[in-house]
Amino acid sequence: MSKYLRLAEKGFIILGLTFFSGVFGIYSLGLVLPNAVVTLIRFFVWGMSTILVCIFWKNTIILVSRNILLCILTVIALLSFLWSEFPDFTFFNARDILMMTSFGLYFATRFSLREQVQLIAYTFLIGCLLSIIAAFVLPSVGIHQADAMEAHPGAWKGVYGHKNGLGSMMVLSSLTFFLLPKEDSNLYRWFGFSCSLVLMLRSTSKTSLVLSFLLLLIIVFYKNFRWQGKISVIFTNIGILLLGCFSVPVLTYWVEILTGLGRDATLTGRTPLWGAALARFMERPLLGYGYGAFWAPQSPYALEAGQAIGSGWIPPHGHNGLLDLALDVGLIGLSLFLIIYSTAFVRALKEGYATKNPEELWPLAYLTFLIMNNMTESLLLRSANLYWTLLITVVFTMNQRKQIKKINIQNEKSHLRVINLSN
Repeated sequence: MSKYLRLAEKGFIILGLTFFSGVFGIYSLGLVLPNAVVTLIRFFVWGMSTILVCIFWKNTIILVSRNILLCILTVIALLSFLWSEFPDFTFFNARDILMMTSFGLYFATRFSLREQVQLIAYTFLIGCLLSIIAAFVLPSVGIHQADAMEAHPGAWKGVYGHKNGLGSMMVLSSLTFFLLPKEDSNLYRWFGFSCSLVLMLRSTSKTSLVLSFLLLLIIVFYKNFRWQGKISVIFTNIGILLLGCFSVPVLTYWVEILTGLGRDATLTGRTPLWGAALARFMERPLLGYGYGAFWAPQSPYALEAGQAIGSGWIPPHGHNGLLDLALDVGLIGLSLFLIIYSTAFVRALKEGYATKNPEELWPLAYLTFLIMNNMTESLLLRSANLYWTLLITVVFTMNQRKQIKKINIQNEKSHLRVINLSN
């Protein structure tokens, strides 16, 4: 019975990760699935993860108590409807934060790091296969069409709703397969990795191609240099991270930057958008405008940002994750996030450099991917998404592993004392 229950848990995790990756969104399989089915999946994932977290309440309480800053950030985002410009909108969409938090907490509590990487790989393999099937069998779902509603005709979007969504997911997929545990089949590893690269190319997402290239270089660097316990190693890798963040927009838009012609010189309209958003942010810097309120439907701020671009298009987000996080929860929330991220990054750096197991590099690889990917896209706290879910999972997992190591060290010391006393 326990074997089948464990299998059911893994199936639930794969379903949840698939949901958060956007496969059932309104621009992907949500186009062909009844709304009732998508709603059922949403509330099943939310309800089951909440129930399971409560069942394993002891582990939950221990993990939560050791991640106070992340809990404070979550509470601020949940309560932001109190000062939101659109309180009803913020309060309704705050359920996404609860979903991601409960699911990420359960994922970290019940599965080891090795199992997490394997389950994420299974999820992306399913996503790859579904994307290929959708492109050939349901092209209206899997490929951007040549009509007035589509801006990228011919580019593949798979089951992720947009070409940039497919590209971003395939970057993450390629990293996951690249870092699978050694006992996994090489055929399986390279099949998944190859599928990810092919779909990334079919998406025509320049950002994803640049990001994938940079990340693989960084991971190879990480794999070939080991932790020496020196503070200089931390600063070296932080420097590499910052350089990677700077390189993503530069290498993605190098032609536009060099030519300096028209709208393209502004990174496809991003720089005036960022300028307009930052100007408004300075009016409410401490707590921001409330979760999702700045870019809410009918928001005058979103309209103003669209006018700054000069295209008449109203942007749904700021195309920068850190900027949108600041608009949602202000400098207080952004500062908490940066502390949480920096602490997890340094911890992941130590863990990754202290082992030769490839899956141990997954937290470091993911955290590097997350911050670099958010330089030109908004992929943090916006709606129910895989990125924030995995961030919660990684942070909780790293903290849990730290505590386990402390306990093991204490047990070893106690054992040595007993031996010395007996001698």
